[in-house]
Amino acid sequence: MKNILIIGAGKSSSALIKYLLDTSDKENLFLTIGDISTENAHKLINNHQNAIAIVLDVFDKKQREEQIQKADLVISMLPARFHLDVAKDCIAFNKHMVTASYISDEMKALDAAAKKKGLVFMNEIGLDPGIDHMSAMQVIDKIKDAGGKMLLFESFCGGIVAPESDNNLWNYKFTWNPRNVVLAGQGGAAMFIQEGTYKYIPYHKLFRRSEFLEVKGSGKFEAIANRDSLKYRSVYGLDDIPTMYRGTIRKIGFSRAWNIFVQLGMTDDSYTIEESENMSYRDFINLFLAYSPSDSIELKLRSYLKIDQDDVMWEKLIELDIFNPTKKIGLKNATPAQMLQSILEESWTLDENDKDMIVMQHLFGYELNGERFQIESSFVVLGENQTYTAMSKTVGLPVGIAAVNILKGKIKTPGVQIPISKEVYEPILKELEAHGIIFSEEKVPYLGYNPNNVVG
Repeated sequence: MKNILIIGAGKSSSALIKYLLDTSDKENLFLTIGDISTENAHKLINNHQNAIAIVLDVFDKKQREEQIQKADLVISMLPARFHLDVAKDCIAFNKHMVTASYISDEMKALDAAAKKKGLVFMNEIGLDPGIDHMSAMQVIDKIKDAGGKMLLFESFCGGIVAPESDNNLWNYKFTWNPRNVVLAGQGGAAMFIQEGTYKYIPYHKLFRRSEFLEVKGSGKFEAIANRDSLKYRSVYGLDDIPTMYRGTIRKIGFSRAWNIFVQLGMTDDSYTIEESENMSYRDFINLFLAYSPSDSIELKLRSYLKIDQDDVMWEKLIELDIFNPTKKIGLKNATPAQMLQSILEESWTLDENDKDMIVMQHLFGYELNGERFQIESSFVVLGENQTYTAMSKTVGLPVGIAAVNILKGKIKTPGVQIPISKEVYEPILKELEAHGIIFSEEKVPYLGYNPNNVVG
């Protein structure tokens, strides 16, 4: 049997584990699922004969090496910052590796060693990054193969709550790592190019510079620019393209409300709060407002941010119960971002039967035989429940399919890579269609970049 070691059994691993178990007899697979806690792994395995759950501390070098040596391929579902030690062990013990995370500079540095040993180190093979790369390259390659010249590429993706489970004023619930949601957009300006002009949006302006987009059959959304769209010009072979923009999808109105937290400083993760464990929600809000012995916290906040009492923005804040004087955050030495996350998780965690939704849209503008064309390509996927979410499906399935194809020798080009070659994306996208992840493509009149879509 081929042995796959999966390190990490968190929210995004449910569909991955289900897929590999469902194909384990046919593909002759055995799974070892290691996590610091085996509770979720046991639940996902459900006594399947082709899998075992073990307690695995990734920081225990001896234990980590012992398990990696037993595997034919390692899937790391850990946070990106923990991949490197696993990757170095995979090099040392000649094991293929798959992750859904962005390639770090440290991971890139292992490329030569992976190639020398004939090892496939597949990264960015989840949703975004992942399905976005593969679906984009499939269309871009078709356009180029036909002799077309790319003029525009815009890509949008978001994990949001499905309409039937959308029951709060923010039209949002956490469908993936809440910490990443709270910290989204930080670490530098959003960078992109539109009609040949470079654009930069600093973090404090990011959530007031969203764009509108219409996704066929699903309605209207807004998109916030991703941090660095420019690096994908060379990745996709589009160095001379005049318009390149990547954004994150949310329901309309989310960005304007989220900007309240940004302007107050609540998303800052760079310092810790004294005696944070003893603070109430109300105390936390008051940290960021001016001292006044007479004005209430509510009045100070509305005055500072110029929010009217009958504004829906105010209703959104009230809904989160952030002015509660008795609820304790209970986190010791916490950063503002950690404290905000704790408050939001109480309101935005998916209930057991809640469904999430993934929306992705690409826009391709190109010139062919002297004429200009535009293609809209999009998909929408609904989750089943709190465990088998659309997020886990769209992240986990590409990871699992890539792992099986590597073991079968269908993906064999060695090195540290992302899924942009036909060898990788063709079989994976084909199999994803069988699981309901199907892109709808439509040729539309060439519009180019539409500045009327910009909000703020």
